[in-house]
Amino acid sequence: METNQILETIRMIEEEHLDIRTITMGISLLDCIDSDSQKACQKIYDKITRLAKNLVSVGEQIEAEYGIPIINKRISVTPIALIAAASEETDYVMYAKTLDKAAKAVGVNFIGGFSALVEKGYQQGDEILIDSIPRALAETNFVCSSVNIGSTRSGINMDAVGHMGRIIKETAEQSDMGCAKLVVFANAVEDNPFMAGAFHGVGEADCVINVGVSGPGVVKRALEKVKGEPFDVVAEVVKQTAFKITRMGQMVGRIASERLGVAFGIVDLSLAPTPAVGDSVAYILEEMGLESVGTHGTTAALALLNDAVKKGGVMACNHVGGLSGAFIPVSEDAGMIEAVNNGALNLEKLEAMTAICSVGLDMIAIPGETPAETIAAMIADEAAIGVINHKTTAVRIIPAKDTNVGDMVEFGGLLGRAPVMKVNDYGSEAFILRGGRIPAPIHSFKN
Repeated sequence: METNQILETIRMIEEEHLDIRTITMGISLLDCIDSDSQKACQKIYDKITRLAKNLVSVGEQIEAEYGIPIINKRISVTPIALIAAASEETDYVMYAKTLDKAAKAVGVNFIGGFSALVEKGYQQGDEILIDSIPRALAETNFVCSSVNIGSTRSGINMDAVGHMGRIIKETAEQSDMGCAKLVVFANAVEDNPFMAGAFHGVGEADCVINVGVSGPGVVKRALEKVKGEPFDVVAEVVKQTAFKITRMGQMVGRIASERLGVAFGIVDLSLAPTPAVGDSVAYILEEMGLESVGTHGTTAALALLNDAVKKGGVMACNHVGGLSGAFIPVSEDAGMIEAVNNGALNLEKLEAMTAICSVGLDMIAIPGETPAETIAAMIADEAAIGVINHKTTAVRIIPAKDTNVGDMVEFGGLLGRAPVMKVNDYGSEAFILRGGRIPAPIHSFKN
């Protein structure tokens, strides 16, 4: 690298919050399946601790050698509903505790994969796993859970949507942090390195390293240099910046995979914000000329940002995957919190924005008294956006006990804090109680 490129990278790290958000080791547990749940759990623990024993130390070595912050070291595993279905257990909390024990042993931040894929219906074990989620998340520290309830190919499983509305309520009742570790997906991807939705798909290799990069502060600083310029210039600047960020992610991923002796998977080039000042996707959108994120023009600005990030990232790395785009979690983005507090941003606008961003209604606190059917209907709306538009959408909603609209809920760390947002007063109970499946859209038939 030329001297000016080295200095630019150093400045991006020191002043603009550039970091590798996560290196995530994906581990297949298919060879751990056993009808004896005790034996299965022992196999799971042994395999995770064997393959991931050096994950954290290798990440720390790369940080020290290259001066690149790697914020999280994580693990994703094969959806546990597939693994535990061979057993006779009537709940899968013991599997969650095994994952938690393994995560603690190797020192990672989170382990994802307490998951079920039910977009077209329940298989043996799916319903058991879903019913186990509230206890599993209440009785573990590092485990994250996800459920895929819809896909463009299959439509939306409305029975599972209603089920997840109730499960989210139960999870909130059993633990304050449980819902922050639970994601409901449509079109979930198999190589997502970000939590809480990561799991290791059955089509993946036995063990891979996936990298999630970040850098909203870098993009904002770059846009400050082109104030008043046309959107063609804005898009080009974002694209070039995303290229640089992704290059760094690819380098870290390849080094980590070589040192750990496992395959390199993908770079997820999502712009993931943090509560740190200046590390905000909302501030990028406001830098484009919006008085506040949430005002008219916000969705168009986000569409430009998302597209330019992907174009720059794909040019920088052959294997881009995961979610890749821009995240808009309310609690983790200082600008989003400000916009909610000043009345510029509401749930309806967030839903519109998720039609073109990487995820969906993410890390949003709502009053604890919100009915389960209303939560299920919010999931259904987000799933519909994903299914119709051939994209991943997700819901991470937190019914906050004993709170009112406008109260602030503290999560701490990267999860930040969230203002409790107003939910539509009108009910959706009769809609959710219909159950069944919303059919796949006509454009899903491509063979």
